[in-house]
Amino acid sequence: MSEPAHILIIDDDDRLRDLLRRFLSESGFRVTDASDANQARHLLSVMRFDLLVIDVMMPGQTGVEFLAELRQDGGALACNVPALFLTAMAETEHRIEGLEAGADDYIGKPFEPRELILRIERILARQPQATTSDEVSFGSYQFTPDTGRLAGPEGDVHLTTAERDLLRIFAQAANQTLSRDDIASHLTTKMEGRSIDVAIARLRRKFEQDPKKPHHLVTVRGAGWQLRTGHYASAEAGR
Repeated sequence: MSEPAHILIIDDDDRLRDLLRRFLSESGFRVTDASDANQARHLLSVMRFDLLVIDVMMPGQTGVEFLAELRQDGGALACNVPALFLTAMAETEHRIEGLEAGADDYIGKPFEPRELILRIERILARQPQATTSDEVSFGSYQFTPDTGRLAGPEGDVHLTTAERDLLRIFAQAANQTLSRDDIASHLTTKMEGRSIDVAIARLRRKFEQDPKKPHHLVTVRGAGWQLRTGHYASAEAGR
């Protein structure tokens, strides 16, 4: 079974953000939310999303400014994530401004929840399907985030649901340091504090030759953990 689409809601209205998160979750989507552009930018740097739902009028950087900047950053992993603007400003000039900034669709407030779902589904249906190029390699192992499959030198490695979710988080932010808070905020299961440390220790036993001296899922002192892959891992090993 394929993973549910992961949606990032960016809106400074706490009440609307909570309502959207609950409604989209009940509709089968995986949902994360941010209250402003800065928080959204951080989340986009550590996680992969399938769609952004963005409020236009936010304090600081507006939704239009944020998306335009994201689209211009061709080197960013998230620069091509589809986006839908959700705003009370539904005049033609504002719709055009949003579309010119790189939005895939635009819906005005107030809106019918079912219409929002249909528009989201339409955008997602137009996106290309993931391919094996999404595999993340570390050492002699290959992990496919979309399917949760971990392949090793002796065949597939069994992962529990919690281990698969944890490795997916690291794989989607490969070579980036994730703190306990980063990890806890994106796990679908309830896990926090020292329980994350225990889960990481168990995960290491699945692919590290010596889990006490890991080469792939390493500890970054005082900051968190990092899954080192490809050329990055080779460079670090040579230091």
